[in-house]
Amino acid sequence: MPPLDHAVCYRALAARDARFDGQFIAGVRTTGIYCRPSCPATTPRPHNVDFFPTAAAAHEAGLRACKRCQPDAVPGNPDWNRRDDLAARAMRLILDGVVEREGVPGLASRLGYSSRHLVRVLQGELGAGPLALARAHRAESARALLAGTDLPVADVAFAAGFASLRQFNDTIQEVYGLTPTALRGLARSGRHGVRATPGAAAAGGATAVSVRLAARAPFDGAGLVRYVADHAISGVEEVDDGAVRRWIPLPHGPALVRVRLDAERPGVVCSAELAAIADLAPLVARIRRWFDLDADAAAIDEALGRDALLGPLVSAQPGIRIPGAVDAAETLLRTIVGQQISLPAARTVLGRLAADLDALAAHEPRAGLRAFPDAAAIAEHGHSVLRGPARRVATIIGVAEELASGRLAIDVGMPAAELRARLEALPGIGPWTAGYVAMRVLGAPDILLADDLVLLRSLRAAGAAGTTREAHALGERWAPWRSYATLHLWRSAPPAATGAREDGARTAHRRRERA
Repeated sequence: MPPLDHAVCYRALAARDARFDGQFIAGVRTTGIYCRPSCPATTPRPHNVDFFPTAAAAHEAGLRACKRCQPDAVPGNPDWNRRDDLAARAMRLILDGVVEREGVPGLASRLGYSSRHLVRVLQGELGAGPLALARAHRAESARALLAGTDLPVADVAFAAGFASLRQFNDTIQEVYGLTPTALRGLARSGRHGVRATPGAAAAGGATAVSVRLAARAPFDGAGLVRYVADHAISGVEEVDDGAVRRWIPLPHGPALVRVRLDAERPGVVCSAELAAIADLAPLVARIRRWFDLDADAAAIDEALGRDALLGPLVSAQPGIRIPGAVDAAETLLRTIVGQQISLPAARTVLGRLAADLDALAAHEPRAGLRAFPDAAAIAEHGHSVLRGPARRVATIIGVAEELASGRLAIDVGMPAAELRARLEALPGIGPWTAGYVAMRVLGAPDILLADDLVLLRSLRAAGAAGTTREAHALGERWAPWRSYATLHLWRSAPPAATGAREDGARTAHRRRERA
């Protein structure tokens, strides 16, 4: 990460520019506190301010969080998706709770480096090592739990990942300058932009929470919900009145989740019944990726809006978001099922697959929905329930076997190029599938699906490009936001043709994917 430019950051702080909230932290030496850039407090003098890339770095410098602006209650740093280096990949895994579950050695192993090298890189680039970064994230999770549940303070401490109640109390006092009880009252006051609200009691020993998650404006949440609705599997996902409901796999068990758009401000409200309260942090991380809440939409729209072709599309639909993935294996398997058939046909096949595998396992839908089948179930029973060309069925079962055995491991800590290379090495998976999965699983912002039929249809209608090669060359000018350009072109595509030209293009595309 390049060092923060003091003059640029100070201008954002002086302007109280909310677009920079979450992208850096302003630490004030004279008060000993750190704030978000949009904090309404009196702007300090330039020589009294230091800027930090993370809250953990501010903690390491001996600063505590501002009680007025609550700098942890903001969208996350878009750099963690925009960048693909070691520090960014480590942050994606830390936010998913890997340090709490596997420790620093487990984090380093996932990233393919030694613990010592990882600590050195994070300390140098982010101002704090993995333990300090995880500690800051635990403090933020504890704040959400204090606000969003009626759990006793002691239960919150252990649910957030702290080793002892004393460690929890000391950390909360150090970070927020408050006792946990006082922080609960402040977080529930409703005076701040993002907060958790108490959830209702859940059945079956689950813990109910409701968390409000902010996004940077502009936020095309309605378009993303429509995308989910268009791809929803009957019996697995339910989209009703602008809200999405489904089961999401988490480290301690599946959670029943309902996500609706926030009517008061850009963002979403997520209500969930958790198998274990310790799953709150990974749930929040996955919802943020699912709805691309941390994207710097203003910067993306400004860059793409200057383009002659995309400018009108951006003006018509500002704040477009990448539909992320709540589970990497599920996204990969769903994509493979649908890569050679139409979207309605894929939804039918996937719905039948989920129902048939549930019936084989004698599982009954819970709360009216069933979970998407895991890779092990598809690998074991796929031959008896999947229909269609033998080659496609073999591809689906082969990938499920690779996932179930652990030979193919996919997580948000992977570089996009590595993920694409691993997938393309598997029989039956081509560049389109690998690129689409990387875009959705990693939130990778710079992937242009140049051979996508819908994208090419949109470009042909605009007279901009007619072939994959021409589309690829055209897309060079949209870097580093080619994923968002792809979404705009999908959204603006005219209806599909029924003539030989479209059929020929589809046939050629299928041959490439099977190669």
